[in-house]
Amino acid sequence: MHDVIAALALLEADPLPTPSMTVDPTLVTPGPWGFAIIVLIVLAVILLIFDMLRRIRRGRVRADIAEELLAEKQAREAAAATETDDEDIAPSGDPTPPRT
Repeated sequence: MHDVIAALALLEADPLPTPSMTVDPTLVTPGPWGFAIIVLIVLAVILLIFDMLRRIRRGRVRADIAEELLAEKQAREAAAATETDDEDIAPSGDPTPPRT
């Protein structure tokens, strides 16, 4: 019985809108406020992108400088290590020279 009533209710309901229904285009457009908000969002995104790129660039420069300083330090240490007189080092690896 419920199935028959449900079927009759579906037949009576008009699922398609009538052509007499028209929508006012000014009610469904964003208008000037919507345009202004979108422009502000776009400007904020552009500024954030520029800031992010600047920070990434700054980080890369700092990393390059740190690499150069480390390479210079290692070069100085290597030069100091090669300047050590081999005669001052005992054959056993003991840095104290043998007594003569």
